[in-house]
Amino acid sequence: MTPKQQYYENIAATLIKNLARRQMEGFYCPDKESAVKKALELMPEGASVAWGGSMTLAETGLLSAVKAGPYQVIDRDSAKTPEERRALYGQICCADFFLMSTNAITLEGELVNVDGTANRVAFLCFGPQEVIILAGMNKLVKDVAAGYDRARNMAAPPNTLRLNRKTPCAATGRCGDCHTPESICCQTVITRRSSIPGRIKVILIGEELGF
Repeated sequence: MTPKQQYYENIAATLIKNLARRQMEGFYCPDKESAVKKALELMPEGASVAWGGSMTLAETGLLSAVKAGPYQVIDRDSAKTPEERRALYGQICCADFFLMSTNAITLEGELVNVDGTANRVAFLCFGPQEVIILAGMNKLVKDVAAGYDRARNMAAPPNTLRLNRKTPCAATGRCGDCHTPESICCQTVITRRSSIPGRIKVILIGEELGF
């Protein structure tokens, strides 16, 4: 085990305790393969599963595993019309599991997320029976302020490029605090505690993943 791997394991143990204080359940996996295995173990066969936009979910291979697995998949991207998409969002709200990552997670166990249309953070806050979050250790920050800065200056710029949005950060790589029509920084959600014990499960991964 390298010093960095040992560091990740040590700090994850502390973070998992802090998540428990906030009624969230934490797990640590040293790599993306074991993280996918853990996530699949948490979801029984036949469960309905949906997800929010996330490079981490794609990079780990979890989305592919879910689509090929024994689950009722609710894929919002399968909608062909705005009406179909709206109907799918209704199904997602009642899903057994919602998968996502987080823009940042503080040392004290708070989740920091910034969204455009808020479809991702909405289901984090309410709806699906359980939420499973996969997060690389690169998402770890000192506090909420650092998490907000990370979301705006490290996550948003590459995401605007991925989504082909015309925003100042897409051009400069830094947040311009914009009010442009294509801004993806419209809603900020700080999850300091889960009101339902164990509803939110955080799988920390000892790799750098996502934006």
